[in-house]
Order: sequence, then structure tokens, then C-alpha cells
Amino acid sequence: MVSVLDPSIETLADLLSRLGDVHPARVRFHPAPGTATERDIHDVHTREGRLCELVDQTLVEKAMGFRESWLASLLIQALLNVVQPRHMGVVTGEAGMIRLASGLVRIPDVAYIAWERLPDGRLPGEPVPGLVPNLVVEVLSRGNTDREMARKRQEYFRAGVQLIWLVSPENRTVTVYTEVDQSTMLDAHQTLDGGPVLPGFTLSLHDLFANFDRPPL
Repeated sequence: MVSVLDPSIETLADLLSRLGDVHPARVRFHPAPGTATERDIHDVHTREGRLCELVDQTLVEKAMGFRESWLASLLIQALLNVVQPRHMGVVTGEAGMIRLASGLVRIPDVAYIAWERLPDGRLPGEPVPGLVPNLVVEVLSRGNTDREMARKRQEYFRAGVQLIWLVSPENRTVTVYTEVDQSTMLDAHQTLDGGPVLPGFTLSLHDLFANFDRPPL
């Protein structure tokens, strides 16, 4: 397959910069950068159990740790407590691949998609559906970079995402983005809400992050 990489990318450093300064160990070189497809995402996951995003036709391994996965599961539970009883839509986790554009597949740690955003109001059967979530949650891992997350935010909002929560386990904060450059940082003493995107949703961040401090039984 012919590479679709920008001709200005001449070195590994150029490629990593374009991807958001991700660590080189996260970039797959088989298939070669600029030639990967959605089928390659599936093949890597089937063969190795690794989750990869597709960025500029390049496979980038998803950065995720045990603590981040656990925190994402708590957020999923909190969202489902509101979404399911009201039949508002679906909530997906860290393996929910979403095609935002041609050659661009992201895997948010958590996503909420209202029923009206699903084709014919049904769950898609394909492994990588073309969907635009209402809400995206990204839980920061040590492997993430500021530039990587900035690029993701631009892509999400460009596609039509309405709300992004950027969760920092280290700082115990949640930064709420309503636009690429409009955000509010909440600390562990404040309450997270869903605004007009998720009316009725509230979550005490003290209660969320207090799970880190539970004493041994």
C-alpha cells in the first residue's frame, strides 16, 4: 500500500511530533507508518491483544494502565446509573473503537453516545463504527503527552463531540472541555456534572478519587 504520510515527514522525530510527541515504543512499524488500515487494528488485537488507534494511517498503541482502567470503570458505572434508567443512549469503555474520519480511529477510555447519534437508533455491528460520541472521557496515563491530548481534543470537537472530560489520576482533577480552547478544571472538592449534554448527571470528585485511599481490609 502506498504511504499517505505528509511528504514533510522525513524522520522518526517528524513522525513522533506529528502524532503528538508520543513515545516511539507506542508506534507500530508493521505495517509501515502511513500504510495501516482498520483491518490492521483488528489483526494486531486478535494476534497480540493490543489496542491500537489509527492516526494518519499509522498504528499507535493505546496508553492505558491498571489504575486508569479501574478509574474509567468507575466513571462508566456512574454514567450508566443515569443513562440506562432514562434510556438516553449507550456508554462504551476502553475497547470501544470509533472512526472519527477516514484514516482516523480513536479509542476513548469512556464514551457516551445518545441513541439519536446511532445509525437507525441501533447498536452498530461492525468492530469500528463511524460514530460521533456526545461525551468523551480520556483518563491520563503516564504514556500520554500534552500535545497528544491536544490533538485528540481537536479531532473530537472537529468531528462533533460536545463535551470532553480529561481525568488526571495523579492530580485528582477533571478538566471539562466544552470547546477546544474552553475548559474548567475541577479538583477533588468539587462536583462534576453533565451540563446540557447529560442532564441530571452529577458526581462528587471527592467520592471518585477517595477510592485511591481505601485502607486494606
